[in-house]
Amino acid sequence: MLRLVTAVRLSSYGAAYFFAAGAFMSYWPVWLRDRGVEDAEIGTLFMSRQIMSVASTLMIGWLAHRIGGTRGLILALASAAVLLVVGYQFSHGFLAILLVSLVWGAVWAPTMALYDGVLVTETKARGFNYGSLRVWSSVAFILGVVICGAAVDRNGPSWVLYVGFVGIVLLVPFALLLPPAESHQRDAAKHAPFGIRDLLTSRPFLLFMIATGFCQASHAVLYSFGTLTWRAAGIDDVTISLLWGLSVAVEIVLMLFSGHLLARLGVCGMIGLALGCGMVRWLGMAFTTELWALVLLQALHAGSFAACHLGAMAFIQRALPASGAALGQSVYYAIGTGAAQAVIFQIAGVLYGEFGQKAFLGMFVVSAIGMAALVTLARVWKGNVLVGVLEAKPAAFQPAR
Repeated sequence: MLRLVTAVRLSSYGAAYFFAAGAFMSYWPVWLRDRGVEDAEIGTLFMSRQIMSVASTLMIGWLAHRIGGTRGLILALASAAVLLVVGYQFSHGFLAILLVSLVWGAVWAPTMALYDGVLVTETKARGFNYGSLRVWSSVAFILGVVICGAAVDRNGPSWVLYVGFVGIVLLVPFALLLPPAESHQRDAAKHAPFGIRDLLTSRPFLLFMIATGFCQASHAVLYSFGTLTWRAAGIDDVTISLLWGLSVAVEIVLMLFSGHLLARLGVCGMIGLALGCGMVRWLGMAFTTELWALVLLQALHAGSFAACHLGAMAFIQRALPASGAALGQSVYYAIGTGAAQAVIFQIAGVLYGEFGQKAFLGMFVVSAIGMAALVTLARVWKGNVLVGVLEAKPAAFQPAR
């Protein structure tokens, strides 16, 4: 019973976060267009938000690394997110939305980086499987996207914000359920044996960030213009929401078997699976909007996103000591995914404005670059801890590679 309560405490915050993310990720461009934002400006909004995310995630990650506790920071960021959603409600036109988005970028991404740091550390210490807890985030994402699609279909684009707001509000009480840092963790963090510079001068860590960052960033055209593309092809909003929900439903299956897959494929194999799925997915999406094909291509999200994320979390568990999880997560989210997405979101806006659906071909190239970095990583990293001191806790992910 105590183990079940602990699992609920660890997973509920992520569920609330991804309920909101489901609404925003799938239908945010629709909301933006409804507020008069053009395609190229949508790319600029995503890029600007990501740039702010990079700086903020690094700063807040460094702060969490120094003080050794994250629950208070997570609670403060969640409270700020509630206020910002209210700010979006009163924003009309590109400039007003840009200003709110800049602050949003400073709040939203660091929240997930800190939460994943808690989850990675706690699953390692308590013997949980990371994928089994993270699966509830995927379930909540499906609920968010399906409810949002139905609400938009019935009531219009303004409901994107209202549905997302439900998840945002729940972040505050669920943040209080997260475990506080134990005293030995706080002490270890105050005397952490490495810093950001050590990570950024580690060749394997840089290759890891390129491989995983480019894999996640290759979703830029899908996240920015996928729904708009499918709407233009005559697909209704309920069906579009089901397409988004399908992608995460298949992701859930992968997460349930994540321990077995990691044992068979290893960390680099898992990330390689993600990049390969991405290359197939973007190539297909560049040339078809047939519903049967989109069903198959969306199913590849289990690879292009989930396999990459699980591989990344496994790498951080194996390559960094537990006292450095918050910092490692923050650097990964800020530079590995944040900075890459900031640039590629802007490129996606330009490509989509010029070539429309064929912009997905650019994402194929991004995935291919990530694959090249991964091949090099597999040659130079042997599963060893890269910085700091190895702590005598068994990793939940096996094997190292």
